[in-house]
Order: sequence, then C-alpha cells, then structure tokens
Amino acid sequence: MRAYKCLKNQRFEYNEFTLIPLRDEDQFSIMQWRNEQIYHLRQAKPLTEADQKNYFDNVVSKLFEQEKPSQLLFSFLKNGECIGYGGLVHINWIDRNAEISFIMETALEKDFFEYHWSSYLSLIQQVAFSEINFHKIFTYAFDLRPHLYPMLLKNGFTEEARLKEHCYFEGKFIDVLIHTKYADSSPKS
Repeated sequence: MRAYKCLKNQRFEYNEFTLIPLRDEDQFSIMQWRNEQIYHLRQAKPLTEADQKNYFDNVVSKLFEQEKPSQLLFSFLKNGECIGYGGLVHINWIDRNAEISFIMETALEKDFFEYHWSSYLSLIQQVAFSEINFHKIFTYAFDLRPHLYPMLLKNGFTEEARLKEHCYFEGKFIDVLIHTKYADSSPKS
C-alpha cells in the first residue's frame, strides 16, 4: 500500500468501511463511475482508459512523493471491496481547509446514497480533523442533486453559500452550493 508523507495513519475505519490511499487497481472502476456520473462532476468529457492511466501515472503517483500534496485521494472500501473513492482536494495548507470529493459505485446511489455518503464523511473527517488538524472542510456542488444537501445537513454541515447562476449546464445557468463543517463544528464569525 502506498503512503502519504503528511499522514501518520494511512488506514481509517468506520463500521464495515475503510479509507486507504488510492489504489491503482481501482482506477478503471473509478473511470466507469465518473463517466456514468459525469453530469454532476467538473469533468468536460468521458474519460478513456488512456486518460485514466495517464492521470494515475502522472498525477496520482506524484501525490505520494510530496510533503503537502494538493489533494489526498483514497479508495473507499466496504468489507475490503472498493465501492467508491474520494478525498480532500484543492487543499489549502496555509489556511487549513480543503474541498471534499466523493463518488460511489453508480449502482449503489439509488438505495444506499445517504448511508455510504454518511459513512464516507465519518472517515474523511478523521483524516481532515484528527489526522492533519484542518480547520474546515467543504463541498462544492452543482445544484443538481437535491438528495445531497439534506444528507450533508444531517451530518453536521451547514450551507455556507449559494453561488447564484454560477455554472452553465445543459443550456442554462445553475447555482452552486457550498456546505461547510468546522473542526469544532461551530463556525467562527
């Protein structure tokens, strides 16, 4: 298993779930899920196997060599099987904050969306708040997934901002919602 230099612990557990540094063996499942869910991702076109291999070889592999990488990406396992991936992206090491990224196996979204998202959030908070002592984490989401926002609120996040008509999607401008959680769970004014 690869290891991030900035993390003392490389394995995080919650119930039957485990978060470990992103594995090469999961890259083509991730590619498939990203292509199936492209509508809500900041991804311009479907990925090819060559695109994904290039990304893993030239971006992901270098993250493990850096003291303070711009992102920490993980394989999300349920009972040892990869069912999703995500991490902390757009990391700001000076201000100690990062955006949360997460995508799960497409087939699980319909019946297990909230359960898997909530479990993932428990794990990524261990990384962000307990392991690397970040001040806050946040989501940046196109206003396309109404089932996402109540789940974030149930998990202690607050809607911090709504960027009106911030993105152009399928011929119209849509909002972007930002939900935030602070290390001490109480926003500072």
